[in-house]
Amino acid sequence: MFEALDRPALRQAPTREQLAPSRSPSNLSQAESDIVFDDHGFTTYHTPSRVEPAEDGPSGSQASEDRDCPSLGPPAPGAPGQWAASAELACGDNVIPAAAGADRPSGLAAAPSAPTDAPVGPSNPTAPAGGDFGLAAMGAGLLAPGQQPARGGSAGPRRGPAPRLVVFSGGTAMNTVAGPLAELTTHVCHVLPVSDDGGSTAEIVRVLGGPAVGDIRSRCLRLADTRDAESRAVARLLGHRLTGGSSSEAKAEWYAIAEGDHPLWDGVSDPYKHTIRAFLVHFQANIMRHSSERFDFRNGSVGNFFFAGARTFFRSLEAAIFLFSRVARIPEGSVVAPAILTEERITLGAELHNGRFIRGQNSISHPPGPEGRASPTAVVKGRATPPMPSRVRRIFYLSSEGTRGEHEVYPRANPRVLQQLDETDAVIYGMGSLYTSVCPSLVLRGVGESVAARACPKILVLNGTHDRETTYYADAGAEGDGEGDAEGEPDGYMSDGSAGRTPRQGDVVEHMTASDVVRAVAGALNRKNEGEGGGLQRDVDAYVTALVAPEGGGIQVDEAELRAMGVRDIVWVRALADSEGRVLYHPEDLVGAFQRIISKQLEMD
Repeated sequence: MFEALDRPALRQAPTREQLAPSRSPSNLSQAESDIVFDDHGFTTYHTPSRVEPAEDGPSGSQASEDRDCPSLGPPAPGAPGQWAASAELACGDNVIPAAAGADRPSGLAAAPSAPTDAPVGPSNPTAPAGGDFGLAAMGAGLLAPGQQPARGGSAGPRRGPAPRLVVFSGGTAMNTVAGPLAELTTHVCHVLPVSDDGGSTAEIVRVLGGPAVGDIRSRCLRLADTRDAESRAVARLLGHRLTGGSSSEAKAEWYAIAEGDHPLWDGVSDPYKHTIRAFLVHFQANIMRHSSERFDFRNGSVGNFFFAGARTFFRSLEAAIFLFSRVARIPEGSVVAPAILTEERITLGAELHNGRFIRGQNSISHPPGPEGRASPTAVVKGRATPPMPSRVRRIFYLSSEGTRGEHEVYPRANPRVLQQLDETDAVIYGMGSLYTSVCPSLVLRGVGESVAARACPKILVLNGTHDRETTYYADAGAEGDGEGDAEGEPDGYMSDGSAGRTPRQGDVVEHMTASDVVRAVAGALNRKNEGEGGGLQRDVDAYVTALVAPEGGGIQVDEAELRAMGVRDIVWVRALADSEGRVLYHPEDLVGAFQRIISKQLEMD
């Protein structure tokens, strides 16, 4: 059996004066200075106690769908109890070590700093801690009228009850924060969409139907206990991805795993092995029943197969999550909740400002290039994608076979999510893909009402870098004038997103600002343009009261516009920039910013 997880304590942040010299990569030990990147440019500084599982990201020249293989190897020589990154399990180039005493890791540079005359925290840093979470008075560290944005710091000591949080995010970017967030509180409800239609998730949905499980599996693995040898073995097994080579090689590898003969089973005791194998075998049996559909195992995630087997056995995704939570010993109080409670396939659609539509989450966020995909289960997240053909007006859901806007459906949110919102101390809109990771959970019926009714901090975490969803061609003509995704197609045509908009001379590419992102979140919660009279008309500040941004980020923070919209607090968090220009949050500092904002609200109450 697994032992209870004893997570290493969150390190106390140094003062602002000590920050630069004490936390520069050149002064960190080997274990401290390993950095993990994901597809949105977020990073984790590893603590000396153990190395966190490697985060999703490009491996070599190509990256497949979420990679959750834990980068845990044998104890490092001369460091009893300390786990070092294993080359075999490091997921390609995701983990970039820096030798102790060396200069800043190659390809990394300090992100440009915000103006130095801005306030950096409480005017008296030595004042006694106060508030329910043991923080100093936060008034000087957050915005007051006429103030410049403050800098976020790491979480300090806390007293009293831990806050209850609801986090809306996808399965990749926010994973880097899941560990440090657990040091602030284990009472976190992670709300994840079930509309993913890329990678091995798409293959499971194609053959077996049902909701997508990839994002849920990714977050569960990140929250799993990896303290003892058996739990690490289980995490390696469920985080393993089959070869992306030939179909025959992938199938042979899968059969070895399903039959219990693969080396990945080493270290897993018989009771756990029999339990996990039962659901893998059940998954295989369901695949075999669909004789007309040939399943492609390439790049397949064993964790996804386990979830699919458990879901089809129990006929309940929540039951499958409950089973995994017990198998992986996810901390008590942590909840991983699908945004929609359904056993049906969920399809996402996007309406653009030029009147066109795109069908499918992957087509919206990561459409295949002209060369197509190497296999049905490969999603190339690392490569550059073209801008959106036009700015996104809204995100909505379609019936599973729908191809036009009139096939829109209006699902209600998972009742458990609404219950968690009724009891939360803060709502966090995590970083990640705006329209395919965050907004799909916000447009559901009941979410906007519950968020608006709760008097608590509502924090939006701004991405460090623009992606396809926040980058778009300026519309050349009026909406619905035929100037759009595909020539000769009628207005309302549902594109798969692969063709996109053909670049033309004189094209202007535009980017969303921070206020645009806030409006998009508020519009999703208001269910903008929803039919049947189901939309809301709440002001922006009913949904977003604070914004967290990385120092030197690529998205313009238009402070005056944000204040006019009612976003009262803007907090800057320390960041780094890599050689590709991606700005990387420091997760512990990000959690510290959350803690400050929540503490300020409690002091006001």
